[in-house]
Amino acid sequence: METGQEPPPQTKEPDAPTVIIVGAGLAGLTLAILLEKANIEYQVLEKAAEVKPLGSTIAMGPNVMPLFTQLGLYDDFVAISKPVRHITMHKESENMRPIGKVDIEEHIEKSGYATRVCSRPKLYDLFLSKVPSSKIHFGKRVLSIVHGGDNGALIRTADGNSYEADVLVGADGAYSAVRQSLYEQLKKDKSLPSSDQAKMETNHMTLVGLTKPMDPEKYPALKDATTFSRSDAVIGHGPYSWRYFSLPDHCIGWGFGTQITNEDFSKENDTFRASDWGPESAHMLCNEIRDYKIPIGGTLGDLIDNTPKENIAKVLLEEKLFETWYHGRTVLIGDACHKIMPYVGQGAVNAMEDAVILANELYEITSVTTKVISNAFKEYRRQRYPHAAEQFQKSKMFTMLMVGQTWYEDLLRKFVLGYASEFFQRRNYAKSLNYRPQATFLPLVPDRGTIPVLPQKPSKRYMAEQEALRANAMGAPGIGIEDRKEDERVSSSTSAPATLL
Repeated sequence: METGQEPPPQTKEPDAPTVIIVGAGLAGLTLAILLEKANIEYQVLEKAAEVKPLGSTIAMGPNVMPLFTQLGLYDDFVAISKPVRHITMHKESENMRPIGKVDIEEHIEKSGYATRVCSRPKLYDLFLSKVPSSKIHFGKRVLSIVHGGDNGALIRTADGNSYEADVLVGADGAYSAVRQSLYEQLKKDKSLPSSDQAKMETNHMTLVGLTKPMDPEKYPALKDATTFSRSDAVIGHGPYSWRYFSLPDHCIGWGFGTQITNEDFSKENDTFRASDWGPESAHMLCNEIRDYKIPIGGTLGDLIDNTPKENIAKVLLEEKLFETWYHGRTVLIGDACHKIMPYVGQGAVNAMEDAVILANELYEITSVTTKVISNAFKEYRRQRYPHAAEQFQKSKMFTMLMVGQTWYEDLLRKFVLGYASEFFQRRNYAKSLNYRPQATFLPLVPDRGTIPVLPQKPSKRYMAEQEALRANAMGAPGIGIEDRKEDERVSSSTSAPATLL
């Protein structure tokens, strides 16, 4: 809590940890919502006075839909989004001829949920609305961190305040201040792997925008996209590619990207990073690309002209899977520990999966010693790292498929979209859709679809609490062994995916 102020009423569970979350992006907000449900005391610190989510659209797949249902977000999310049937690939050099489709509609049959797209700002506002305003503090730039031993973690912010908690969570993005502080300490102790000291790979630049409602009379293809999103990707000349998704109310989220080489961008040049990626640079690029054609008719210039300037951003796309996710009382989630290319929203999905598994482990803590907390973090990483690593590799593959320009990537695209399309995509679905983790301290959402979910580590504490409630309701000291077996059977059949024990 913040020092020098009257502490808020204590509503936490006895012996449960207190938590500081640094970063109010989607990762931090997801964890905050989960901790609210778990009755764990927390505060969220965000350096920006107001968060402006970068990007135009975001896709959320079946992997997080059971969690959305648990948290009461699903119906609201459906209201601001559209399901995606497929992404149609086009080649500019072949007069925008479709060269194949990435089929997504089978998600509904396989998992029971559709992949849906929405505007990133609307998704962010939905999540923000679920966090009590008293627990989130904007304009809190972190100056220093004491990662702490048995006395807990201490954060000092630029406005002169200090915050203490049993657990510190770095959810502050790819250039996480929490990670940098933690890694500096580990470097001094000579316990940071060399791979974690290497910089992130910067391979792509993208210009993104979110239009106002487009006129369906001028763009008839939008009339056919009232139920499903119209989704197209174009492989252009040279290193360029562009794509878009239609959203509710005939808005369009669009992006234009280019591959970057070491000669284009020096990873050491922070001055270049600051000076060449502002609003003026984005405006100049808009003028350069406005004549590129789009499959729904017209050009990128039509989309640009219908996009408010504040809805356009030019950003670098970086990637890196870090090995060190925690130490002592400090733990990382989301982009702070695995920066994944944002195509089809895998970065956000993985951040939410991090949050639910970490929340599950925090819920089990009944002693706030450093050893107990560190063991909880160890279990969190054990469950999450293999899945994050798998998605990191799949993201590389999908990036090559969507925007790759080399001869190898072109050959791969022909293979995946042509000869091996059905086999590849079915195999990919089966391996990715079975991971749908849920909060184990909340009633589980029953399984859907034809692909069974991976078994999930149950919550011993939650099961004990439910058993005690049933015993009290029955007026008995406990339940019989047959009832316990039935509870375990139901828990197993409805469990959401996580890592096998």
